Amino acid sequence: MVSPAETLNETVNLLNTLLPSTLSITLFPSRWQTLRTKLASLKSLVSELTYSSHWSDNQLLSQLLPNIFTTLQRVNILCTECSNSGLVTGKLLMQSDLDMATGWLTKQIHDLDLLLRSGVLRYNNALVLSQPLPGSNKEDLCFFIRDLFTRLQIGGVEFKKKALESLIDLLLNDEKTASVVAKEGNIGYLINLFDVHVHREQSVTVISMLCNNDVSRKIVFEQGGLGPLLRIVESGSVQLKEKAVMAIEAITADPDNAWAVSAYGGVSVLLDVCKEGSLIAQSHAIGAIRNVVNSEDVRVALSEECGVPVIVEMIVSGSASAKEKAADCIAILANLSEYFRAVIIEQKGLQKLLMLLHQSSNPDTLEHVLDAICALSLTDSVNRLLSSSTTFISQLSGIIRQGNFTLQQISVLILANLSISDSNKRLISGCMGSLMKLIEFTKPLGLQEASLKVLVALLAVKPNRKEFVKDEKNMMRLTQMLDPVNESVPKKIPVAIVHALMSGGSNGCRKRLVDTGAQSSLQKLNEMNVPGAKKALQRLSGNRLKNIFSRGWRE
Repeated sequence: MVSPAETLNETVNLLNTLLPSTLSITLFPSRWQTLRTKLASLKSLVSELTYSSHWSDNQLLSQLLPNIFTTLQRVNILCTECSNSGLVTGKLLMQSDLDMATGWLTKQIHDLDLLLRSGVLRYNNALVLSQPLPGSNKEDLCFFIRDLFTRLQIGGVEFKKKALESLIDLLLNDEKTASVVAKEGNIGYLINLFDVHVHREQSVTVISMLCNNDVSRKIVFEQGGLGPLLRIVESGSVQLKEKAVMAIEAITADPDNAWAVSAYGGVSVLLDVCKEGSLIAQSHAIGAIRNVVNSEDVRVALSEECGVPVIVEMIVSGSASAKEKAADCIAILANLSEYFRAVIIEQKGLQKLLMLLHQSSNPDTLEHVLDAICALSLTDSVNRLLSSSTTFISQLSGIIRQGNFTLQQISVLILANLSISDSNKRLISGCMGSLMKLIEFTKPLGLQEASLKVLVALLAVKPNRKEFVKDEKNMMRLTQMLDPVNESVPKKIPVAIVHALMSGGSNGCRKRLVDTGAQSSLQKLNEMNVPGAKKALQRLSGNRLKNIFSRGWRE
């Protein structure tokens, strides 16, 4: 068996002979000029090998060197044939042979250059290096990754397979290595392996794992990964589709990438998955659509592909995760335009959202459902339907009492825009205390006003006014709000509450307010010219009729 050193020596000798021999060839001068340039580049690279201390131990090079020598032998034969005055081979065939030899040399020069630049020839390594232990320094990790990608690009099937296995293990054991893999490795080459059946599953797996990291995800997109991933979704196996669409959802989490989905025709591909894919694939597909639906091009594609009915259907037919993302998608669409609201309503989207609101206990799902309902309630027909639904209004009251802050906020915004009957106002009186708490929050903008509007509406019912003043916590909060020194709440808000409490002229309410010191606070607010304070003070003082008559007498 010929040793690597012997092969290298024969290669150098052949190169030294070939290069001057090509100078005298007159046939096909441009082709031989190209070959001469390739041979000179190869000679320069081969001379570098001796400076790499462990070049002879590298198994990739032990395969590459014999291939290079074989190519040079073929070039030498071509050189001899073209040097003869009478060309035995036909000109077209010779041109083809020269082009093929140039192609082989180009590939082998690329591979040898890759080996030299990677630095792996300076180390004695086995078939695949031992994976760096957690906490290893970055230099060791970078070298390991460069070695893996060198084997991927130069090695045969087995080298590639083991390199991909090592990449998967590396990413599984430490997700933080994803950014280093993306920066040190050739992600474009990994994506190209999608087209090689034997390596497709492993390469898709690696790319999918890289998309879990912000830095590496960006590099995958920049290296053109989205289009090939969409092709995998179209034609891959169930498992490959799941991994590919998972990566697509991650890539589309960056709003700047949204345009590419429609550019690659991805909307129809994702909608097909929503209709017929596995539950896992459906969840990621609707997530990707949700991520890009703010793009105008995507919305146009959704309209053309009749995508809204597909999304609406997922509210009831998908997995829990898919339902949540579908509801979020519906909320975005409903907030964008009257057109989408009309289509959603036509597809019974409101009824399906109400069903999910009743079934789900997940706060995130409920948030998206309520957002969608809030947007749909801008349509008169929906507003009337929700205003007359005792069940829905009762649900909102329960959320205001017991839900998280975000859910409370959305529920209040919805209630503030409904026309609630007196019977339903009485039914949900239990949320008045929670409304008082929400009034104390200055953010988000509009929450105080919406909470006040709902509370004032509830206080229009006499039993609710009596219930409100009997609650010590309500009265304590109201007293604090009325205090001129307290600046946390605009004074027009507690003044409006007092005005609402006294709208029926109840002596019981008046007594409770006076007992808590509301009258003296209102007097100070009146002196400060707070809007509404004078009128509220008159009602509280029992002088309403007297003031009306005296004003009429003066006129």
